Amino acid sequence: MQHKGTKILETERLLLRRWKESDAEEAFAHWMNDPDVTKYLTWAPHGDVEVTRALLKIWERESAEPQTYKWAIVLKEENALIGDIVVLCADDFQERGTIGYCMDKKWWGKGIMTEALSEVLRYCFEEVGFFRIDGEHAAENIGSSRVMEKCGLTCEGTRRNFFRCPTTGERVDIVERGILREEYFKNKR
Repeated sequence: MQHKGTKILETERLLLRRWKESDAEEAFAHWMNDPDVTKYLTWAPHGDVEVTRALLKIWERESAEPQTYKWAIVLKEENALIGDIVVLCADDFQERGTIGYCMDKKWWGKGIMTEALSEVLRYCFEEVGFFRIDGEHAAENIGSSRVMEKCGLTCEGTRRNFFRCPTTGERVDIVERGILREEYFKNKR
């Protein structure tokens, strides 16, 4: 792999760019404080914009590292910050990473996250040289399931009662998915 970090990516509707601490108010207002958005995430909704600001300060600093892949999702037409997408645990030896994403619920069901994930997968496989990208979602999270399916991530199993939601305390099954470089290029044809 040749790490290139969080470089600017662009699609028809989206600009994927590095985070800035100054994004805090918009990110907090649009999704980082929303229990519906964070229901199945590893973190609870931010109760205060200062929590968001502190996190984005870290993300902004980390984004300068070539092995960090954390994008802010901006809807170009409205110049609106609407979500985030990351590749976590970029492992050089295994040549793999794990995808994660969330978005303002106002934009759910419009193909936006599929568009963002498709572009991140293109970048990871075609430019960086990942061998595999993993993803996981709560079995009940049908929207996330559809995004991963549309982008070619194959269901590889379900871990029963594997995750306890920080927001609700509910235990949920986690569906594991993955896509290999060869599958990405085969699907691209």
